[in-house]
Amino acid sequence: MSYPQDIQDMIDDFAFLSDWEERYMHVIDLGKGLPPLDEAEKNEATKVKGCVSQVWLVSDRTDDDDPVLTFRGDSDAHIVKGLVAVALQIFSNRKASKIQELDAEAILKELDLQEHLSPQRSNGLKAMIGRIKAEAAAV
Repeated sequence: MSYPQDIQDMIDDFAFLSDWEERYMHVIDLGKGLPPLDEAEKNEATKVKGCVSQVWLVSDRTDDDDPVLTFRGDSDAHIVKGLVAVALQIFSNRKASKIQELDAEAILKELDLQEHLSPQRSNGLKAMIGRIKAEAAAV
């Protein structure tokens, strides 16, 4: 399958890691690289429902017919913050129509993440992706 170059680069980075422990640490490192949200941005409107950990997503969009959506996020749990970073790398800075076209499940399968996540974390990741896709569909 053909993905945008930045997504393919992420897939290649994960493929280079030989076992789940290395991938787990890489996910945590990705989360550490996220800029923090302002405390005011961590509110009920930005909180992602369906996550066991606290997760907040903030979006901005351009003023076009098919706007580019930019997402920022945070979590109170290290691994979940890393999963936020993965979701943002997949979806942020893309046109709404492209966000809707992206097959997140296939990308996550390529990253070899989902089968190693607890059911709660997997559901939380699905909730994040659902929220992002819903925002893209609402434009």
